[in-house]
Amino acid sequence: MEKYAEIALMFLKAFAVGGAICTAAQVVINFTKLTSGRILVFFMLAGVALEALGLYGYLVEFAGAGATVPISGFGYLLARGAMRGAERGLFGALTGALSAASAGVTAAIVFAFLFALVFKARSKKN
Repeated sequence: MEKYAEIALMFLKAFAVGGAICTAAQVVINFTKLTSGRILVFFMLAGVALEALGLYGYLVEFAGAGATVPISGFGYLLARGAMRGAERGLFGALTGALSAASAGVTAAIVFAFLFALVFKARSKKN
């Protein structure tokens, strides 16, 4: 029973942190005139900045997927890869971010291609 309580707590923490990040984004959408692209970049750069300060890693440790799934988690992943790659020099810093994010980006491209083959695209009707 203790194992199930631990799993439930893990899910609760992920939901709370991921929900807080998404709530913050929704508040920005509702109360500003920022475009979706700018908000996306803002949150990604927030993940980069928090990782540069050494703070986002603690959030990932605490919440797991609740912190890594939102776009700020992608910024964290890029910054973490760049910092690890920087140990090998400037070229390592440039390629470290790409190699850290390559699995996720590749999966997104492959699944998008497969869904494009299966489903027929159509435009929205206003």
